[in-house]
Amino acid sequence: MLKILLFILCCFVNIAEAKFLGAEEFYLGNGLRVVVVPNHKAPVIKQMIWYKVGTVDEPLGKGGIAHLLEHLMFRGTKKVKDSSFNNIIEAHGGQSNAFTSHDFTVYYEFLDISRLEVALALEADRMQNLHISDEAFETERKIVFQERKQRISNSPFARFGEVVTKTLWQNNPYARPITGTEDEINSLTKQDAIDFYNMYYSPDNAVLVLAGDIDIDTAKKLAKKYFADIKAKNVNRKQPDFYITQNTSFEVKQQNVEIKQVRLSEKYVVPHFAQNIEQTFALMLFSSYFGETSNSYLKRNYVLTNKVLSASSYYQPYARGQGSFSISVVPNNEDFDFDKFVNKALTDALLLFTQEKLEDEKKKILTSFVYMLDNPEDAASIVGSFAALGFDVQQIENYAQYIKDVKLEDVKKAVSYLQNDATNVKASLLPLLHKGENDD
Repeated sequence: MLKILLFILCCFVNIAEAKFLGAEEFYLGNGLRVVVVPNHKAPVIKQMIWYKVGTVDEPLGKGGIAHLLEHLMFRGTKKVKDSSFNNIIEAHGGQSNAFTSHDFTVYYEFLDISRLEVALALEADRMQNLHISDEAFETERKIVFQERKQRISNSPFARFGEVVTKTLWQNNPYARPITGTEDEINSLTKQDAIDFYNMYYSPDNAVLVLAGDIDIDTAKKLAKKYFADIKAKNVNRKQPDFYITQNTSFEVKQQNVEIKQVRLSEKYVVPHFAQNIEQTFALMLFSSYFGETSNSYLKRNYVLTNKVLSASSYYQPYARGQGSFSISVVPNNEDFDFDKFVNKALTDALLLFTQEKLEDEKKKILTSFVYMLDNPEDAASIVGSFAALGFDVQQIENYAQYIKDVKLEDVKKAVSYLQNDATNVKASLLPLLHKGENDD
């Protein structure tokens, strides 16, 4: 046990002193940013391309177009036949997928390093030559519509989550559902998809991440070979007003016959990295201690002592705009006072959050990153998220130092902000008794 502890401590020291990732970056003449994370332990590579466009960039009334376009990107080009993108990757022993968020649309492949050029050629091709047929558009729109029904419309928790999000963000772009509404999806046209693609899918609005058995010189050679001739579109990066500055509290209550247990939550708008980097990392450390792990403060003091059925916190700082912090609980009695619970839990947890516990959380987070970054798939995701947010390689390499620099007073300020200054919404999802039932 002592040897294991010493090993972990040595890892912690080495992270702080050495390069955290060993990442390097370069730009092509057309503006494409390429970030390389070498890892030569296995002959594999994770390729990710992060387009800096998502739900927040959609024109009003065109909700869901970013997500629909993500689907259409797999429907072929003039060179690649309809729907054969994944088949080609699979034929070369690889895996491919994509996702859309409020801030980004991301495409990725994981495959043997000897097959990297296949993935690069396919991504470069669909960056500039996407072909959307009428049939493909209608097929994918129906698929997206059905996804919306299955994941959102048919789930009381997901529907309520959208109400909470809309209430918290109001007219801010983050209030928009990533899928779009059912009415919006049905009203989208092929031309909407083409216009969105032509506006935002450009090398100067993208970050290419290569993590795995590759060096910077090889990456430069291959990136130039496949992407250098793609013309930049001079994407206008001026974004809508993301920021909520007023301190406002909202409350949302909803009853549903499908709900069997009361579910309560409070969600806060908090600064993101560019606004207040010290507060960002302070909240990250506090949330890890407070409610994000199996050994968290909420778990030990409320769940395991049977004061509540479940309790947790979640912090999301990875956004181009502001982030969010949430506290959720499933109480075990009808007289549960949620406001009292939140205030007491935050106050008491902060009192017990000593310098020693702060250092423990730092070591836990940094040690977990040692293992994550040893996997090219995780490394690519971590580096890509920061790079797409605008962090340069040096800032990404300083990740460990940002964590190490957090002071106890930073954590206290961050929690005080939650309690006193953050715009927030209190949400209650309650059972609705069927006709004829009563509380007895």
